[in-house]
Amino acid sequence: QVQLVESGGGLVQAGGSLRLSCATSGRTFIYAMGWFRQFPGKEREFVAVISWAVGATYYADSVKGRFTISRDNAKNTVYLQMNSLKAEDTAVYYCTSGSYSKIQKGESDYWGQGTQVTVSS
Repeated sequence: QVQLVESGGGLVQAGGSLRLSCATSGRTFIYAMGWFRQFPGKEREFVAVISWAVGATYYADSVKGRFTISRDNAKNTVYLQMNSLKAEDTAVYYCTSGSYSKIQKGESDYWGQGTQVTVSS
């Protein structure tokens, strides 16, 4: 059974940084992993994706230049380094796994339980 477990959320002041981690298990092959976030009362929105084999990345415009997605193939773990955080980045952040294109569309099959990120202004 595929599992994704996020960690690293918390409370940070505006302008600060946080790093989220997501470890996956139960799969023989990983195509890509990504991050979404969900604001209260809104649908999940795409944040970033990384291809597992070559490390190709793609970001939402709202986080480009501030967030960096990376992976550790040996640990089957994906990271989201979030810098210059703003109050509007406050959301529940979800890890996901699937194909590179499906992740961007929010159509991937596997999701973590989510981790809360709160940025105080």
